[in-house]
Amino acid sequence: MTGASYTGFGDKALPFLKALGFHQNREWFHDNKAIFEEHLNEPRGRLIDDLAARLAERRIPLTCARKTSTFRINRDVRFAKEKHPYNTHVSAVVTRSGAKKDQGLLYVHVSPDDSFLAVGFYAMEPDELRAFREAIVARKAQFDEALKPLLGLGFAFDREDSLKRTPRGFETVDEPELVDLLRLRHLTLSRRFGPDRLKGTALLEDLVELAEAAQPMLSFGWRVTDPVRAARDELSH
Repeated sequence: MTGASYTGFGDKALPFLKALGFHQNREWFHDNKAIFEEHLNEPRGRLIDDLAARLAERRIPLTCARKTSTFRINRDVRFAKEKHPYNTHVSAVVTRSGAKKDQGLLYVHVSPDDSFLAVGFYAMEPDELRAFREAIVARKAQFDEALKPLLGLGFAFDREDSLKRTPRGFETVDEPELVDLLRLRHLTLSRRFGPDRLKGTALLEDLVELAEAAQPMLSFGWRVTDPVRAARDELSH
């Protein structure tokens, strides 16, 4: 850690990631690793450091750290069909503990073609997802109210992995908007951003703004999923 403040990603950040897509080999990466460190990895670390401090100042119950919140540029290809050794993006998560597997998160993804911010509950256990769906049905007005700050910032639900049919147990639900929510596999919302947000402190400010706007939605989800997880953990001991 250098202790320096975040001032944006380097000018070679996106060109490096784009070139990495064409040069998926360890020799090229080793020869250009200094660019990765200076223009991508170190700026990302500074972003994480400054964001953690800003969240603590505002007493927002989220945090992040370089060691636990960032994803490696190396891909885990053990079970992947695609065997390219490197990701062509850099990313990080912000959670209550700073650990990646915590539910209720912010996510930042920087890539040449599809940079975005995301927020919500991703890859929940089946019992957590069912409880969340039941809570949405029971308290739809409250859930809608919790979403307003995020929708106001231009975030929208991610529907790419949605179910084609309403999940079992919810077949009697016929309100189209509610059915749409129940078919989501992940209760996450996202918003794309352009290369201009990588300059200066724009991305840091965007993340602080997102963290504040996300509190009602995250709190709604934590109240639902925390008891489910606690009960499951108790049964396993």
